[in-house]
Amino acid sequence: ELRAWFPDDAACLDYLEWLRWPEGFVCPQCKMAGRWRMADGRFWCAGCRRRLSVTGGTIFHRTRTPLTVWFEAAWRATSAKNGVSAKTLHRLLGFGSYQTAWAMLHRFRTALVRPGREQLTGTVEVDETFIGGSKSGKRGRGALGKTLVAVAVEILSPKGFGRCRLRIIPNAQVPSLRSFLLDSVEPGSRIVTDGLRSYPPATLKDYLHQPLPVARSSGPAHVSLPGVHRVASLLKRWLLGTHQGAVEADHLQGYLDEFAFRFNRRRSAFRGLLFRRLLEQAVRVGPITYRSLVVNPTPKRQKPLPPREHRVGPASLEINPKKLHPWRNYNS
Repeated sequence: ELRAWFPDDAACLDYLEWLRWPEGFVCPQCKMAGRWRMADGRFWCAGCRRRLSVTGGTIFHRTRTPLTVWFEAAWRATSAKNGVSAKTLHRLLGFGSYQTAWAMLHRFRTALVRPGREQLTGTVEVDETFIGGSKSGKRGRGALGKTLVAVAVEILSPKGFGRCRLRIIPNAQVPSLRSFLLDSVEPGSRIVTDGLRSYPPATLKDYLHQPLPVARSSGPAHVSLPGVHRVASLLKRWLLGTHQGAVEADHLQGYLDEFAFRFNRRRSAFRGLLFRRLLEQAVRVGPITYRSLVVNPTPKRQKPLPPREHRVGPASLEINPKKLHPWRNYNS
């Protein structure tokens, strides 16, 4: 069905145009609606006289990868319940290099966080968890070599969980926790936490704070705070299952955003809507270069080593109507 909807790059381009300008073309520079369509598919703005393309100023800006491949990757990333890793995408779509598949998925991850999204409301559980493999040394909040992640989950009555928010924080002190709460939870909500001393000054008068000290309770921590422990457990299982635990700490926030995107839409009955939401955000996000994605980019003055094997770009997935039934032209 995906190939039938988007048989070639022209259909993909028209779909992106419909998502970017649902009420008609509006110049992103001068905000005028007048335009002429050029022979190459670009627009000529009647106001500022600029030549604009549908993909210009989006994550598809100046891409050399066919749009049919972009759409196939977006569909595989949203249709699968647990997503897809860059290694799997590299193998399925025939990319010339693993870096191409990795950068494509990370560009999509930057589009998963919608600007101005609604904050969590009602009763919200908040806690922290560590992401990282088993290492010797100190355990708990002072552990070294691991990444501290703040977790917030809506608690629905009488049973069930709502949306979640995940963010890397430098420490469990008051400024870090308060910044996470103000960005993720609507003021006036009821915050349920453990007995950490940083939470009372972090909530102040903006929230109704309900501490549940785990040390004083007779049961384990996941009984007092079931929501955050369930989300943290699912997150770690997803990182180990889909990505085999090969997630660097410097890129972890992108994976946290992807997990939250999937968890918050886990009850969606139509996977095509997730595909549409992803592309809607993709045309609203500005261009993202590969150099801005990598943590330690190679300086421009240093020439990278040539690849051992010749790398080729992924082949287009366009469907030629003349070759839809090749078995009829087969001469035995």
